[in-house]
Amino acid sequence: MVALLLANGPNLNLLGTREPDVYGAATLDDVVGAVRAHAADRDVEVRDVQSNHEGDLLEAIHEARSWADGLVINPGGWTHTSVALRDAIAASGLPAVEVHLSNVHAREPFRHTSVTAGACVGVVAGFGVASYLLGVDALLGHLEG
Repeated sequence: MVALLLANGPNLNLLGTREPDVYGAATLDDVVGAVRAHAADRDVEVRDVQSNHEGDLLEAIHEARSWADGLVINPGGWTHTSVALRDAIAASGLPAVEVHLSNVHAREPFRHTSVTAGACVGVVAGFGVASYLLGVDALLGHLEG
């Protein structure tokens, strides 16, 4: 069975109430539930983590090296700033897909650059919760080679 880590960065615990015009009405529990259901249909195990503390997310990625086949990650605000997160993704050796609910390229200019994307096999953005599901499918396609 394929196993994936679903990692969510800072402020994503506020989904559903944080700028719903940008991020939608779905809560983080809704997102994780949708990913789990989508993955289960594909016989894929999903473990998830969300943290507002960068070190906790780094540790989760480090630990995933021992059990996961890949990583779906929404780095949140760390997308644009965290070399440490980028390095953890790269050091894990796990293929990763970066996902974003909003179309970051249609937003403020500082959101147009992702520090973390270079350590990922691809990026899916702008499709709301479906970005996560598309990210899972893209990662599974990559794993199948």
